[in-house]
Amino acid sequence: MSTGEGQGPSEPSGPGPSEPSVPASKGRTPEDIQSQDDDDSLKAFGYKPELKRTLGNFHTFAAGISYISILTGTFQLFYFGVKFAGPGYWWSWPMVFLGQLMVALCFCELAARYPVAGSIYNWSKKLGGPHVGWLGGWMMVTATMVSLSAVALAYQITLPQISSAFQFVGDGSGSTDAAKNAVLLGTVLIVFTTLVNAFGVKLMATINSTGVMVELIAAVVLIGLLAAHITRGPAALVRTDGFGAGQPLGYFGAFLTASLASAYVMYGFDTASSLGEESHNPRRNAPRAILRALIASFLIGGLILLFALLAVPDLHSKSLSVDGLQYVVLSTLGSTVGQIVLWCVVVAITVCALAVHAAGIRLAFAMARDNCLPASSLIAKVSPRFGTPVVPAIFIGLVAIAILVININQPQIFSVITSIAIIMIYVAYLLVTTPMLIQRLRGTWKPAEGHFTLGRFGLPVNVLAVLWGLAMSLNLAWPRPEVYNATAPFHWYLRWGAFLFVGIVAGGGFAYYWLVQRGRTGTLEAHRSAATQPPPAAPTA
Repeated sequence: MSTGEGQGPSEPSGPGPSEPSVPASKGRTPEDIQSQDDDDSLKAFGYKPELKRTLGNFHTFAAGISYISILTGTFQLFYFGVKFAGPGYWWSWPMVFLGQLMVALCFCELAARYPVAGSIYNWSKKLGGPHVGWLGGWMMVTATMVSLSAVALAYQITLPQISSAFQFVGDGSGSTDAAKNAVLLGTVLIVFTTLVNAFGVKLMATINSTGVMVELIAAVVLIGLLAAHITRGPAALVRTDGFGAGQPLGYFGAFLTASLASAYVMYGFDTASSLGEESHNPRRNAPRAILRALIASFLIGGLILLFALLAVPDLHSKSLSVDGLQYVVLSTLGSTVGQIVLWCVVVAITVCALAVHAAGIRLAFAMARDNCLPASSLIAKVSPRFGTPVVPAIFIGLVAIAILVININQPQIFSVITSIAIIMIYVAYLLVTTPMLIQRLRGTWKPAEGHFTLGRFGLPVNVLAVLWGLAMSLNLAWPRPEVYNATAPFHWYLRWGAFLFVGIVAGGGFAYYWLVQRGRTGTLEAHRSAATQPPPAAPTA
């Protein structure tokens, strides 16, 4: 039994986790044999199988793509990119994709070797040790709870534009009407995601997969409709139109600010691997799902943004930088078609929140299973009826609702917190790719045999992933007043909020871990594989 400092589940000798050895027995189907292989690979990490394996290849793909959520992200943030860099902001989409692709390729190797729940936590722990693992998991769990709140706010951006009946608080003209209504709508959504995630992964996967199908079909139809209404050529994407004037870096500075709109969307693809303990053949399916989710999001999202900029009637309309894609759809396609599209956006927001919540639950469960959180035995308890960790589902939902309340009278603080949540996710990714690079340089990294590997491209891809993560984290955190303190009252702590908040979360959290929790870490007895249980004591005479 390993319960001392820095000791997590051990990997026993013999066939490694990438080489499960299970004899095929007469009467067993290939699915039974594969399921046993999956469970045996989990036991090799010191954990006993507890979560139900009910997810197929499409389910894992849907989990990744719904977290990215093309329609949610583009409709929520299009206005921001256009506001700061005009139509040229579109080029940030392929830029962010290429950078995140380097990260995703590293994650694919890790998903094939370590197909366990709470991927970011377990990967950083395996690569960098228990301290790095705890920090990576802590940053990701915290960011996920804030991200859930941010996604829930997207209801307010879309539903009142479909019908004023969704403006339950006032008529929207009051100073806090929109904020209060956003909290009301967001709370309803979070209660829904809490219930669905608590009642079992199969229900979650069914709703999520159905929602993703609706989102993908709607996105493809939207691309076709916008393409049919193109009024200008691609030359519009290379005009600066005065954006960036007066800035030290000129248009490049404006472009870096606008690129946050793309950076805020294209992450979360690791969710496909975080469901590894609930998926069939995760070593094979998770890497594919990660790449498919990212590439599909890039292609579909990129075409929506491109054709929206080429089809909008007035490229210089102020509504473009206020109402964003909602304005483009309604003004270009008309109110009837536009409202149908906006309803599909509502579906996308719903499944996005569902996926974000699910990812947070798996992270909390994985950390608690290693006794890395307060009340770990309670958080890591799997409901025998539903086969899911119910307590973290409820806790994450309650925290997300509490964060929403901040938005009522302190919208600037909420904006700072949600922006910083994205930074923490990029930092958490760095806590995976950086120790992975160190292992490559030391020659100790070994991908899973017979599964996804980058081969000789591994080192350059890993280097680019780390450099990209550092550069984008700095770009996201840069103390721009237009991002972190756009309107009065102006406060220095809001402008420097990224460095302050990330420092407080990381420093305060790690201080707690170092002073209180680290001496207690180690796989809880109830979750330890029988292969790692101590042998029974010999009977005494």
